[in-house]
Amino acid sequence: MDGRVVIQEVARRLRSAGCVFADDEARLLIESAAGPDELDRLVRRRAQGEPLEHVVGWAEFCGLRIAVEPGVFVPRRRTEFLVDQAGALLSAMADRPGGLGSPHHPGGPVLVDLCCGSAAIGVAVAARFRDARFHDARFHDARFHDARFHDARFGDAELHAADVDAAAVRCARRNVAQVGGQVYRGDLFQPLPDRLRGQVDLLLANTPYVPTGAITLMPAEARLHEPRVALDGGPDGLDVQRRVAADVRHWLRPGGHVLVETGRDQTPDAVELFSRHGLHARSVDAHDAGGAVVIATLPSA
Repeated sequence: MDGRVVIQEVARRLRSAGCVFADDEARLLIESAAGPDELDRLVRRRAQGEPLEHVVGWAEFCGLRIAVEPGVFVPRRRTEFLVDQAGALLSAMADRPGGLGSPHHPGGPVLVDLCCGSAAIGVAVAARFRDARFHDARFHDARFHDARFHDARFGDAELHAADVDAAAVRCARRNVAQVGGQVYRGDLFQPLPDRLRGQVDLLLANTPYVPTGAITLMPAEARLHEPRVALDGGPDGLDVQRRVAADVRHWLRPGGHVLVETGRDQTPDAVELFSRHGLHARSVDAHDAGGAVVIATLPSA
C-alpha cells in the first residue's frame, strides 16, 4: 500500500477515536511498527486511549528520547522549565568563589533525581552539563555554552536517581545509561548511599502534587494509565513535598539547592514548608508552561 495511503488510513482511525493530532501520531506509529500487523496493534492501543508515549515506548524531553513503558509516568513538557532552572543554578555555582570546579569542589556536580519516574529530569540536566550545549532553545543562560565547561576540572555530573516503583526504576536505568549514574529502588531518600549525605549540589524532585480529590478530574490518559503514586500528592497535594523538605537539608551540600515542581496555587505553602526547615526558598513561575518551580537553598553558613 502506498505510504501516503497508509498515513491517511491510520490518521482516520486515530481521528475517529478522538486523537487531536492524528496526522502527527500516525507518522510516529508507522515509524515505530516493524510491519503491518504490529502497526495495527499499535493503532488499536492508541485508539483505546493508551498514551502515545507508552505505545511507541519513548517520550521526547529536552530534545532527548526518554524510554517509557506502560505504567510509567510520562515526562511532561512543562517540566522542561525545571531543567532550565537547574542549568541556570549550575552556571551560578560555577561562578561562585569556592563553588563548582574550584579546589573546594573539584569535579562535576552531584545530582539526585527523587521520585524520578523515567529519570527524565536527572538525565536531561546531566546531559546538558556534559555536552555544554542545549537541546532546548528556551534555556536562557548563555554562560552554559561557554567552552570552560569542557575544562577537565569540572568533569561529568554524578547522577543518582530513585523511585519506589519497579517499572519506573527499570525505565530509569535504561535512560541513565545515556549519561552514566546509579538508579535505586526505594522510598525517597531511603535507598540513597550514605556517602551522599551533605554532598548533593542539586536535588531534583518532581514529587506528585495533584490533590487527591482532583485525581478524578485529570485526563483519562493520566488517570487510567499512569501510576497513582506518581500523581496523588495527598489532600492538598503537598504530602510528599513535606517529607522531602523535612529531610533534604541532611543531603544537600552547603549552598546546594532542591527544586520541586508544583501548582501555582500551591507555591506559597510549598515555599513556606521548605523555609520552615531552614532553607532559603523562593518560587519561579513558569508563565508559558503553567505551574511553578520552588527552589530552596541550604545556607552556606
